Parts: sequence; C-alpha cells; structure tokens
Amino acid sequence: METMESMEPISAHYTTAYPEIHPDSAYGSTEAEENHSPSASSALSYDEELMHKTILVGDSGVGKTSLLVQFDQGKFIPGSFSATVGICFTNKVVTVDNVKVKLQMWDTAGQERFRSVTHAYYRDAHALLLLYDITSKTSFDNIRAWLTEIHEYAQRDVVIMLLGNKADMASERVIRRDEGEKLAREYSVPFMETSAKTGVNVYLAFIAVAKELKHRAVHGQQPNEPKFQIHEYIESQKEKSGCCSYF
Repeated sequence: METMESMEPISAHYTTAYPEIHPDSAYGSTEAEENHSPSASSALSYDEELMHKTILVGDSGVGKTSLLVQFDQGKFIPGSFSATVGICFTNKVVTVDNVKVKLQMWDTAGQERFRSVTHAYYRDAHALLLLYDITSKTSFDNIRAWLTEIHEYAQRDVVIMLLGNKADMASERVIRRDEGEKLAREYSVPFMETSAKTGVNVYLAFIAVAKELKHRAVHGQQPNEPKFQIHEYIESQKEKSGCCSYF
C-alpha cells in the first residue's frame, strides 16, 4: 500500500501506536454531500456527533492510500507513495439523507509485520473496506485470509465491503469482475470495482458505507424503521451509472 509520508499534511498523524481520537486530522475535516429527499424520522433520531471508524485493509500495494486520498481530496497523486508504515487517519463529514455522518477513515499497512497493529484497530471498527488489486492474483487470493482475520478480531456486526481496485488498468487485469462478485456472494458482502486513479466508484463506496452506518444507528433506536439495504442501493446506483462505471 502507498504511504502519505511524502505529503506534508499527513505525517502529523502517522503512527504505529494507538493515538487518541482528534476532532480533525491533518487533512482537515472535510464535508461532502449526497442529495436525497429529506427523511424527517432519520434526521430526528440520528446523532450527528457519532464518529464511525472506517478502516481500509488489504495487501500492500493494492491502492488503499490512493483510494483514501481520492475520496478525501478528489485527486490522484501518481508515484508519490511508498509502503505505509503503521496507521494514519483522516476525518470526513458526508451528508446522507439530510443528516451529517462523520467518518473517521483509517489507512493501514498491508505488510505482514504490521498485522498485529492492524488487528488492534479491528476491534472497535464500524466498517471495513477490503481491497484487492485486479492486476494482482496474490492480492485477490489473500482476501480469504483477510476475511478470516476480520471475523476473528472485528465486531460481529461490522460493515464489510469488498473492492477490486485499479479497475482502470484493464489491459493488465488478471482477476475478472465475476470472480470478485462470486467471492463477495460467498461471504455475503457488497462488492464493486473501483479506480483510485480515475475516481470511478470511490465516492459511491464510501457513501454506501456511510448510508449503512447511519441507517444502523437509526434502526438501533427505532426498531420499526426498515433497515437500509446496501446491496440494493449499490445496484440502484449501478443502473443510474449506465455503461461507463466499473462494477
């Protein structure tokens, strides 16, 4: 995975220890909006002070840092990252169904020697984005091992999404999209292909997770409210996107 060490604003929160939660990361707390019809019951029952810990995991080099930078800053910085050492995070506020949802997004090292550090962060994670590189069979084959670790260390109800990254590199693809879909179905997790370089589906992935987290928080307070279906939401966005997105 790439690191943000070369980017000055990031290094202030780069750590292998267990840092305290800061109100804003060195990125700066940013806000994104998704336009939907207002939901009065959700707005009244959702606590906008909640901070949802979302962790990006996967083998080194699959593009976790680039995916995070693309979502947070809306840009791709080629050739500027080396392997991440330890853990870093950034905060971002997104508007979902007329309420503000706070995501604290953690970027982790994919190398084996940092696994014990990563395990410690699983325990209180609300969501995990699990990435593989569509041009790397090894990173795809290791997804099962990552899922085993997640099921061992993370909360039982953690939100998990599988992402096949680097979808822009079609000429170098070694993992077919249907292989990712099959694996996702096996573990009953949502799946899509993303490109940290072009930005395709990056925003959608995080927004889908934010919607799921928000709806879970609301559902916990109001048992009679229908649960948000993340799979159906992704499918609906796929239909809106037409032929030009990677799913």
